[in-house]
Amino acid sequence: MKKDLVAHAATRSASVIELAQELIRRPSRGGIDDYAPVLTVLEDWLTRGGLPHRRLHDEAGQLVGLLVEIAGGRPGPWWTLDACVDTASFGDEEAWTFPPTAGDIVEGFLRGRGAADSKLAASVFCHIAADLLPHAETLRGGLAVLLDVDEHTGGFGGARAYLADPEAAIPTGVMIGYPGLDEVVVGGRGLWRATLTVSAHSGHSGSSRSVLSAVSRAARLVQLLDTADLPGPPAADAAFTLPPKLSVTAIHGGEGFSVAADRCDLNVDVRTTPAFDSHDAETLVRKAAAELDAELPGPTPTRITPVASWPPFQLQPHEQPAAALMDAAATMGLTVRAKTAGPSNIGNLLAGEAGGIPSTAGFGVPYEGLHGIDERASLAELPQVYAVYHRAVLDLLDAR
Repeated sequence: MKKDLVAHAATRSASVIELAQELIRRPSRGGIDDYAPVLTVLEDWLTRGGLPHRRLHDEAGQLVGLLVEIAGGRPGPWWTLDACVDTASFGDEEAWTFPPTAGDIVEGFLRGRGAADSKLAASVFCHIAADLLPHAETLRGGLAVLLDVDEHTGGFGGARAYLADPEAAIPTGVMIGYPGLDEVVVGGRGLWRATLTVSAHSGHSGSSRSVLSAVSRAARLVQLLDTADLPGPPAADAAFTLPPKLSVTAIHGGEGFSVAADRCDLNVDVRTTPAFDSHDAETLVRKAAAELDAELPGPTPTRITPVASWPPFQLQPHEQPAAALMDAAATMGLTVRAKTAGPSNIGNLLAGEAGGIPSTAGFGVPYEGLHGIDERASLAELPQVYAVYHRAVLDLLDAR
């Protein structure tokens, strides 16, 4: 099964691209579009190929993904390929030089929202599952392909439904199909997020008495947070190479001109590391809030409402499934490096599961415009990428 994988991938490319084009032409912006049309395209393709699959629903009964399961004929661990089929929003459509749902090929690039992140990867993973199906009896363990939506909202509804499904085998490891040819992403910073509510006495902005609005108090809190003392970059030889980071990402308060606001809300995002975890993040933010309340007292203390917390994660290149992916890339003549990414991703969610589920979060074709305008994915490298994932899966499943 492992012979001539690149040649086999080349024969599969036209079908991979065709399915990806159909997916791109069904808008599936996270939190905006109905996901049923894009998932129906996948269901129809899987059904025609005789691939066992089923829908995943969240606790509210909403459709959040599809799960393909190829059970091997020999006992062993299960591994998962994961690609999201919801996308970022289009942004300013007038800034695009082609329609965001074009799904066409120009100058060797597949164009449209989701081409890079991650509808092309979803098509690749479906085709690899189809390649394995006739040989399932030779496989050890099994392969799941998770086609999830609700990823770009940050809710990760598909992944959560998969992990909560009592009928699904818990994977030993997951490979997530984010793009980028030169790197295998083996880690990412975690996060701690909270909404901070700053209060003040309301009043007329033209009053003869001094009125300090909640907006002004919040502005001071932003200063305190922006100048908070965070650890600097780690040593060059540190295992985790990125420092923590704090960002105030939103501020909401007040209306009109004549009323001094009595409430202002801030969104605070802290990216965490093994040396600066969620407890450290919360302690730092609470310290800044306490400084504000002491310096500029309000009618009530600043309220801090945590909304999300994920741990950082990192695999070593010799750990699975990173080792299988990097070894497969080397076999195909590609030079790749292990990378720890700044943004968080589904790998953080997996790391937070009981016992932790190791994952890689990126290896794929080169791309442009991810989450921006004119998103497109290079197709010249598609056979190599396909062959790398195919080889890695076969090695993990100990295919004969």
